[in-house]
Amino acid sequence: MNCKTLLVHLDDSTHSAARLAYALEVTALHNAHLIGLYAVCEELTRPVFLHGEGRWSAACEAQRDHNLKRAQAEFLAAAERAGHSVEWRAPGGPPTAAAILHARHADLLILGQHDPHDTSAYVARQFVEDVIMGSGRPAIVLPYAGPVRSQMDNVMIAWDGGRESARAATDALPLLRRASFVTVMKVQSQPRYGEPTGIDVAAWLERHGIETSFTTIPKVSGVDTGATLLNALADRHIDLLVMGAYGHARAQERLLGGVTRTMLEAMTVPVLMSH
Repeated sequence: MNCKTLLVHLDDSTHSAARLAYALEVTALHNAHLIGLYAVCEELTRPVFLHGEGRWSAACEAQRDHNLKRAQAEFLAAAERAGHSVEWRAPGGPPTAAAILHARHADLLILGQHDPHDTSAYVARQFVEDVIMGSGRPAIVLPYAGPVRSQMDNVMIAWDGGRESARAATDALPLLRRASFVTVMKVQSQPRYGEPTGIDVAAWLERHGIETSFTTIPKVSGVDTGATLLNALADRHIDLLVMGAYGHARAQERLLGGVTRTMLEAMTVPVLMSH
């Protein structure tokens, strides 16, 4: 896979500028085309009932139009300074469905972890999860806490032998080729006889020209695997975590695997997820 088209989600939150800066730097590394997708909470587009009469709130519409034009101007100005090929999209309708549709025309998505302290960061319930699960595209999710660096020199692959894990490792190949250090990490519980280990993954990556090390962390009873990975990220000063995203929809609720949920809620570094 080549990274020739990136898509970054933009909104009215305080983290949108950081996502754009990150996306522009990744775009430059891969000489790619960048799509800026503006998607905000659709509640802002619904009619407000005043004095018993259904009509659009002029103030709400004006604010939404102002926010959209400001975001577009900032996106185009930043892109012009960077000298990249870009395009702006601001589709109407339900934001999750629109984001999924547009994401399918990109090689890599740049999304942001939901910030519960920023009301402008709310787009839709389980927006990030649904875009990752529904788009069929890998996404780098950026943490909302702390500074975000686009550096990807030290990369860790969380390997569990599953389909999603294999998909994520394959989707990350263009990024892994540029990394200085790549580690395949496996949280080992009870090994099954004849099961391939992370060593096989490292050998596969080396045939792609990616020098890789392999290590295991013993599974500790009572300690969540996600928490174990978070500790490993800090101990090893990891720039990017690559992992499969596990989950499925039941009725109107998105049910995520435990490690996926932990990372989306408590990530400390950018995480490339693929389903």
